[in-house]
Amino acid sequence: MMRKTALFLLGATAGAVLAVAAVQPRIFVGTAAQAAANSDTYRQLNLFGDIFEHVRAQYVEKPDDAKLVESAINGMLASLDPHSAFLDAKNFRDMQTQTRGEFGGLGIEVTMENGVVKVVAPMDGTPAAKAGVQSGDLITHLDDEQVKGLTLEQAVDKMRGPVNTPIRLRIQRKGAEKPIELRIVREVISIRNARARVEGGDVGYIRITSFQGERTLDQLKAGINDINKEIPADKLKGYVIDLRNNGGGLLDQAIAVADAFLERGEIVSTRGRNPDDTQRHNARPGDLTNGKPLIVLINGGSASASEIVAGALQDHKRATILGSRSFGKGSVQTVIPIGQFGALKLTTARYFTPAGRSIQAKGITPDIELVQDLPDDLKGKVETRGEASLRGHLKTAEEDNKEESGSPAYVPPDAKDDKQLQLALDLLRGVQKNSAFPPNPKSMPN
Repeated sequence: MMRKTALFLLGATAGAVLAVAAVQPRIFVGTAAQAAANSDTYRQLNLFGDIFEHVRAQYVEKPDDAKLVESAINGMLASLDPHSAFLDAKNFRDMQTQTRGEFGGLGIEVTMENGVVKVVAPMDGTPAAKAGVQSGDLITHLDDEQVKGLTLEQAVDKMRGPVNTPIRLRIQRKGAEKPIELRIVREVISIRNARARVEGGDVGYIRITSFQGERTLDQLKAGINDINKEIPADKLKGYVIDLRNNGGGLLDQAIAVADAFLERGEIVSTRGRNPDDTQRHNARPGDLTNGKPLIVLINGGSASASEIVAGALQDHKRATILGSRSFGKGSVQTVIPIGQFGALKLTTARYFTPAGRSIQAKGITPDIELVQDLPDDLKGKVETRGEASLRGHLKTAEEDNKEESGSPAYVPPDAKDDKQLQLALDLLRGVQKNSAFPPNPKSMPN
């Protein structure tokens, strides 16, 4: 019987899935040396059992057996690399919800500030927006329960729930004399990963925040269609594809997004321990932008699936990559369901760009490097992290074995202060020149 698994590309903060099938393990007749090695392994497992029983029987307080076993599993996986992990049943369900891109909720982007939930923005057309929730609102109570003391994840879990069920929010709003009480009924919320707008009447701007949901490609297509309706083809200078702070997502969506701009050639290959497991993913004819110039923005928060897209477009000379070095997460995780207990997320392969480059612990180097300026209040407070800085990370697969650090992941909230975006717009409009734009196209990397 076949077991279904899933391929993951977990980025700096987020993951990517593609359903695949894994056959039952094959049985081999081993050599004497293999038999001896297996004997040593079983002795170590017996040691674990002995220690487990001592802890259960003699620890000063009665431990939770399930937590002991789960902690042992997590310790084993953590010793492999930062991206292998055990997902308990709840976390596995949450991952599946993110993969589907839909959930019952309110439709608010939130963060945590001073122990309470701060609204970043309500999503258009959602229950939160209809109820009058505003950016900057502080949510202090959920159904009369104080938010202070909860983690952001716990607060988000409470706001999500079955469709058509109500929840009460108590909000502190700047300028309001007293707290605001809102009763909101949950609806189906679709995660929006791609948003499009027109810049200056002649450039299409598309921001892809994540590849988490299964609708990323559909949202990209809709964004391009909206731009084409607003800008006549003879006036459209090109597109800016913003992948900054995009931590990853579904592998198949990353491949589909890259394919949307390529006519042919390899997009990415994945290579595991067994050479026979190598898989190559190729583009199909058809460019949604009809060959219009592309500039892709990346920074230190662009990871995994984002790096697949940037690397493919860079290697094929289809786009100019602008910004700062990406995160450098170039490994693939397979998610294996473990019955009612959850799932095992295990690193099983590395991925490579069409030119055969490994991104692992190196990242994508932009064709035009431009590091965003930090405001004075953030200088010295923003960490520059990349895959190479993570403890226990996989080493790069490149022959020179040279690892590279990441870069800042700051993007100004106001577009006029965004040096990377403004340079991209100037290049597309011909206001500034650079030898890397436009790139010299070629059919396939050697």
